[in-house]
Amino acid sequence: MIGRSNRFHGRSSIQRLQRGGKSVRSGVLALRFAPNLRRKSYRLAVVVSRKVSKSAVVRNRIRRRIYERVRILSSNFTAPYDLVLVVYDEQIATLSADALDAELHKIIRKAKLTSATPGQHAIVESKE
Repeated sequence: MIGRSNRFHGRSSIQRLQRGGKSVRSGVLALRFAPNLRRKSYRLAVVVSRKVSKSAVVRNRIRRRIYERVRILSSNFTAPYDLVLVVYDEQIATLSADALDAELHKIIRKAKLTSATPGQHAIVESKE
């Protein structure tokens, strides 16, 4: 799960990004993004509508999975970005971890937010 400092606070930040950010879309995800040079790290919001799933449990599971995968990928971001990921399909909840990683890699590469090459993955350190 991403930390509190990496989440959006308030509606105005998301609205600013919706008005002035760039957008890319893959099959089941859309990404709105804009660089935010006033911050030292990225901020992320994941939007999962009730049209995607009526169940709050499923919508929250989708959010948690995406937050965790983006947290792992964030070490490769080239600058501090504001990101809003919009989910359009419930299949994200049941995708395997590798398939979800591939989908997020695809949309992040399409937006040119990372410095990683296609085969390069972030190294995750365990906190023991």
